[in-house]
Parts: sequence; C-alpha cells; structure tokens
Amino acid sequence: MKKTTLGVAIITKNAALRLAQCLDALAFADDIIVIDGGSTDGTADIARAHSARVIEETRWPGFGPQKNRALDALATDWVLAIDADEIVTPELAASIRDAIAAPQADVYAVDRLSSFCGAWIRHGGWYPDWIPRLFRRGAARFSDDLVHERLVFDGPARRLTGKLMHYSYEDFDAVLRKLDAYSSAGATQRAAAGKRGSFGKALGRGAWAFIRTYVLRAGFLDGRAGFMIAVFNAETVYYRFLKLAQHGVRTP
Repeated sequence: MKKTTLGVAIITKNAALRLAQCLDALAFADDIIVIDGGSTDGTADIARAHSARVIEETRWPGFGPQKNRALDALATDWVLAIDADEIVTPELAASIRDAIAAPQADVYAVDRLSSFCGAWIRHGGWYPDWIPRLFRRGAARFSDDLVHERLVFDGPARRLTGKLMHYSYEDFDAVLRKLDAYSSAGATQRAAAGKRGSFGKALGRGAWAFIRTYVLRAGFLDGRAGFMIAVFNAETVYYRFLKLAQHGVRTP
C-alpha cells in the first residue's frame, strides 16, 4: 500500500533567526520546499542544511502568489503551509501524522499561539487563532492578496490538537519593519481595488483599530504587550490610509 506523503511549503526572506528551529520540528515531513525571496542572512544555506529544497525567487508578487509558488513545487499527497517563524509542537506533529494517515476532511486548521516581543498573547483578537494550514494537495490555494492572504477552499476545516507556536514579532525593530511593510502593501492592495484614502480616514480608522483591539477584544488583559499591539494596529491602519491617499486617489 502506497505511503501517504506530506510536503511543507515555506516562503522566506532573511528568516535565519527561527528557521533552523522551524525545520527541526518538521523532520517527519517527506519533502520541504522553501521559496526564498533574496535573503542575505544565510537563510538559504540553513534551509539546505536541513534537507529542504530551495528555490530562489526574488521577483516579489505578494504573499499570496509567493506561497502558491511553494504549493506548485510540491508533489506530495498532503501539504502543510507554515511560516519560517512558526514552530510545530510535538503534539501537533503527532496530530498531523494521524490526520493524513486516516483523513476525515480535506482541510485541517491548527491552533496558533503568537508572541509579541517575548510575550505570548491570548487576547486582542490574536487568540484563539484557528487557521487552516494542512490540506490535501489540490484542495486549497492561497488568495492572490499582497498581504493578509488567506487559504481558499470548499467545505469546513477540522481542527487538529497541539499548538503552532508563532514567534511573530521578536523585537521592536521587527515591529517597525512590519508596520511599514504591512501598511504599504495594504495601501497598494486597496489602491488597485479603487479604494480611497485621506487624513480623516487615516485618523478615524486608526482610532477604531485601537479601540477594537484594546477594548472590544480585551487586549488590555495582555497588559503592556496588549497596549503595544493596540498601538501597532492603530498605526498600521493610520499609515495605510495616509499611504493610500498618496497613491493619487484622494477623498474630496
């Protein structure tokens, strides 16, 4: 009887900090593909040292299309799509193996727990965070969004046991880099869809993002980290709409 195979799809750019730990936790996979966007910190060498297949692709099409390139490079029966700063726990690894050995669905969601500057976050809309990541090859693809891409599939996703540990913002430098990158990508995406930006929208949407994160989603329960995340969300939205205004489509 043919063995059911599992492939892992990862995209990277200067992801050396956590990549070795990420790949060590994926030793049970049959194939790992890493699409690297032009790293200068040894990311590709780390991936190859952990038996991953590396494809260097510096033409950046956005997060969704880049992740689909990784999917297209795999020929395994099942695919696990994760990021280089995410670590599969032993319990989750066992749950993945059990799921593909006796499938009860085409798509499975994982329980992701994310950190912010060293603190694990359990409120503010960050947790619980069930995200579909394991799927039968051909049953799902990522949206073509430049940022905040999502997995597109039909039907419900079953839940796996175990945690996916996400080291999302290691330090304040990472926070500022992502703030700039996410606000720019979000502005570009909205401009392409004909959306408009202005100072008023930037101010109003930014304030609402803070209130939603810190108050309505109980971010205050995460203490100082919860406050910082609420400010980060507000600033990302604020600069997104200011940058959108600079795309030449302004509100009268």
